Amino acid sequence: MQFGTTFTLKRVLTQDDFNRFAALSGDNNPIHVDPAFSARTAFGKTVAHGMFLYSLIHRALEQNFPGAAQVSQDLMFPSPSFVGEEVTVSLKVIEIREPFLRLETMVSKPNGEIGLQGETTIRIVA
Repeated sequence: MQFGTTFTLKRVLTQDDFNRFAALSGDNNPIHVDPAFSARTAFGKTVAHGMFLYSLIHRALEQNFPGAAQVSQDLMFPSPSFVGEEVTVSLKVIEIREPFLRLETMVSKPNGEIGLQGETTIRIVA
């Protein structure tokens, strides 16, 4: 592992993703689960739950750092992520202090907009 190493995964956001996350989390805000309602808003379509985007970060952490413990996570959601969009989830190593890694976490869209931006610290299990 070295400074600057980046791990990515791509995913198309679906209404089924949003609906299933709503059922799991109890967050049934119509902006996430009701396409007809959302079409009448400034967004024009359903929007991903912020914590759903975080779950994509968590999945990437599990895939790339099996058994690691997440120590901290800071998050911001600069722009909405919409149903049907392909997003890129990325983890970039920005500090190494064994057994800890600090990573930039990001969910971005093809047009360069950022849906989720943050940092996490994980503890690597030997």
